Amino acid sequence: MKGVLVKDLYIARSNILVTVVSLIVLGFGLSFLLESSALLVLAPVVSTTAAFISITSDAASKWNKNVITMPVSRNQIIGEKFLFYILLALTGMLTALVPCLIFFCFGGDVTFDSLCLYGTIGISACLLAGGISLPCAYLFDPEKSQIVFMMSFMAGTGIIAGFVLLTNLIFPVKEHILLTFNIVLAISAVWFFISYRIAVKVYQKQDIT
Repeated sequence: MKGVLVKDLYIARSNILVTVVSLIVLGFGLSFLLESSALLVLAPVVSTTAAFISITSDAASKWNKNVITMPVSRNQIIGEKFLFYILLALTGMLTALVPCLIFFCFGGDVTFDSLCLYGTIGISACLLAGGISLPCAYLFDPEKSQIVFMMSFMAGTGIIAGFVLLTNLIFPVKEHILLTFNIVLAISAVWFFISYRIAVKVYQKQDIT
């Protein structure tokens, strides 16, 4: 699986570099309009686009037909894509921290609590969206899966908003906001793992010979 991961990183390196630079520039630009920490919500989502592109490009180039002749199981192939997705999300998160920490050092509007809050929201939305779009990339054709990919992020944020509203019926979210979004993060992580198992089963049944 390591070789497959290196392949995706090698192909996506230019896109990753552009994304990293764009996030840093965007972070400094948005700081004049929004709280700097808010970039942490957007960064993981933007960074993971390369993972979806790698799946569709593999199908278009017929790479899937070649890889099954290698000593790599279908389970490992799917696992690599999900790992690649997480690595990209973390890369985006760490990149977004650069302008945030710079503003923090110079007395900006960044606090540790805001970093934790927005970072948790960003990763949660990313995991929820990936849990929807990644299996669909193997289930549908490239055109349909692209639509699902774009809609999955709206669905992810909608799920988070719905959960927060339901939680507010049990206890006041504003008084326990970090706890609430930590629960959201835990649920998102469980959903992402379930999605991985679903994607494995879908890919196992596909005829790619």
